[in-house]
Amino acid sequence: MIRTRDGVGLFHREAGQGAAVVFLASWSLPSDSWFQQMHAMAAAGLRAVAYDRRGHGRSDDPGRGWDYDTLADDLADVLAALDLRGVTLVAMSGAAGEAVRYLTRHGRNRIARLALIGPTTPLLVQRPDNPDGIPAAALDALREELRQDFPAWLERNARAFGGPRASDAMLGWICALARQASLPGLLAFHRSLTETDFRAELRALDLPVLVVQGDADATCPIELTGAATAALVPGARLLAFRGAPHGLIVSDPERLAAELVAFATD
Repeated sequence: MIRTRDGVGLFHREAGQGAAVVFLASWSLPSDSWFQQMHAMAAAGLRAVAYDRRGHGRSDDPGRGWDYDTLADDLADVLAALDLRGVTLVAMSGAAGEAVRYLTRHGRNRIARLALIGPTTPLLVQRPDNPDGIPAAALDALREELRQDFPAWLERNARAFGGPRASDAMLGWICALARQASLPGLLAFHRSLTETDFRAELRALDLPVLVVQGDADATCPIELTGAATAALVPGARLLAFRGAPHGLIVSDPERLAAELVAFATD
């Protein structure tokens, strides 16, 4: 366990030795969800590190701190505790905001490059200056569904997350991981990831950035998220997996791992 500046214990895991690759899991998921990508990193001579966000997996649930400033500070505490430098930072879905906020809040001294997998950036909610976003009322209705019966919501949406190539067993495992998370934490984090505007912060990034996303992502449509993110970051590269859904970690795990290894060792 790594202790954060506000006293929260964060569970972390490692595999392999070499240059560090740090994985930030999707909304609701713990570090276990990266097992195939971490294995590939270790096999390629890299040090794979992942941790459970507060209120997720084996980490403490403090009942607070699911805003992006606090989550970015948690990442800073993990990197400092392990004294990691030259890091390839890999963030999936809602964790994209954690990575971007870390870079704009703490700087890039420890980070060499950034990979965003199916990001929720730059801004999901619809606003006058973001007319293609998701209406706020629809996001409120979704959070009410989560509050009323999160396990049922997971089962209804698992196939859309994993697509046709993921096995039923794999989707069941992912759902079981998600059910470990704190529901109040998930609701608070969901509000943060849908309502936080990262457009200015993305424009300020000054490191190599790879954005990877399925072009059939129904959770975070690529034009609203990945394509828009890549367009804002100077020099960013967008890699679209044809026909793939949001959950590339289970729909295309080997291809995703290979692309991340190539990026981390470039």
